[in-house]
Amino acid sequence: MTGIIFDVRRFSLHDGPGIRTTVFLKGCPLRCVWCHNPESISPNIQLLYKTELCLACDSCVKMDCPAEARKAVGEVVSDEAVMARVLRDRFTFDESGGGVTFSGGEPLMQFDFLKSLLVYCKEERLHVAVDTTGYAPWHHLQEVAALTDLFLYDLKLIDEREHLQFTGVSNVGILENLKKLCDTGKSIELRMPIIPGITDTRANIEGTIRFLLQLRNPPPIWLLPHHQVAMAKYERFGLKCKLPPTADPTEERMAELLACFKASGLKAMI
Repeated sequence: MTGIIFDVRRFSLHDGPGIRTTVFLKGCPLRCVWCHNPESISPNIQLLYKTELCLACDSCVKMDCPAEARKAVGEVVSDEAVMARVLRDRFTFDESGGGVTFSGGEPLMQFDFLKSLLVYCKEERLHVAVDTTGYAPWHHLQEVAALTDLFLYDLKLIDEREHLQFTGVSNVGILENLKKLCDTGKSIELRMPIIPGITDTRANIEGTIRFLLQLRNPPPIWLLPHHQVAMAKYERFGLKCKLPPTADPTEERMAELLACFKASGLKAMI
């Protein structure tokens, strides 16, 4: 079984418990205007250009670019090859209580490849996390859940029209999938990007809290502050960013939002 990945990051500390290896699968059905991994969106291998490094020397059509202005994003790999890279860190996983996390993009876009990787992980008795937007057929999510220890589940905007405006897709299926996933009793951690003026509005925060309080055993939620520095990827790779320059949320603002969630009885972290 083969699939397309665009990165494997070892010794990750923010993609689940312990020290982890995170495998990034290419392709995403969403078009979030604040996306911090724009190179993940296309499901295909891309040749991107670091325009500020290009010398217009024409060497790149003849040989490898001496200025490294070109970057191939994505590689076709087998499930066995991915697992060989993951298993290098088995000792670290065992010592730290870590494991492997599959992220993207949206890993469920490559459902068959992801499922094959999850089966391998279970055979190796590795702790497995899946970082997902939740935008997938329920039966796919249900099959993946049987092989997954932890879901890192994105929750962006609670209003369907706003979700459609800023991500390009409806959130109806995303919210319904989250309800069903909570009913299974699987371990879930929610992740909410805090984008000033978009996701941090009073209506969105209060609406999100109301929705979460209706869930059976509401999962904890991580508030992820927007970082403008990550948006530099667009210029480096010659991509167009739809989000206008946006200041990072202040520590005071993040503390206010955290207090809102905690005041409702929800477990929340920054």
